[in-house]
Amino acid sequence: MQRITIEEFLAEYAKGRRTFREVDLSRANLFEANLQDIDLQGSNLSYAYLPYANLSRANLQNVQLQGAELSNIRLTSANLTHADLNRANLFRADLYNCRLEHADLSEANLQGADLRYSNLSCADLTDANLSNVNLEQVKLIKTNLSRCNLFRALAADLDLAITDDTTIFPDGHRGGR
Repeated sequence: MQRITIEEFLAEYAKGRRTFREVDLSRANLFEANLQDIDLQGSNLSYAYLPYANLSRANLQNVQLQGAELSNIRLTSANLTHADLNRANLFRADLYNCRLEHADLSEANLQGADLRYSNLSCADLTDANLSNVNLEQVKLIKTNLSRCNLFRALAADLDLAITDDTTIFPDGHRGGR
C-alpha cells in the first residue's frame, strides 16, 4: 500500500485524477473535501477526518475506515461493499442509495443517517447505533442487528434481518418479535 501526502492527493484529484487504489490515507484530514466519483478501492482511511466531505458515487470497496470521523458526510450512491467501518462515526451521514453489502459497521454511530434505498445485505451492525435513521426501502437481508439500537428508526423492514433479544426495535422494545 502506497502512502500519499494529503497535498499530493488533493493536487492530483484537482488535476482530474480519480483512481487512487490501495493508497494509505490513514488519519488524513479531509474536512469538507469534495471527492465525488473517486476510486479508493482497497485503501486505508482508518481514523481519517472527513466531516462534511462529499464522496458521492465513490468506489470504496474493501476500504478501511475503522474509527473514521464521517459525520455529516455525503456518500450518495457510493459503493462500500466489504468496507470496514468498525467504530466509525456516521452521525447524520447521507448514505442514500449506497451499497454496503458485507460491510462491517459494528459499533458504528449512524444516528440520524439517511440510508434510504441502500443495500445492507449481510452487513454486520452488531452494537451499532441506528436511532432516528431513515431505513425506507433498505435491504436488510441477513444483516446482523444483534445489540443494535434501532430506536425511532423510520420505515424499518426487519423481516429478513438477524435480530435477537438484545436488539432494540424502532418502537423501543427489546427482544424477539
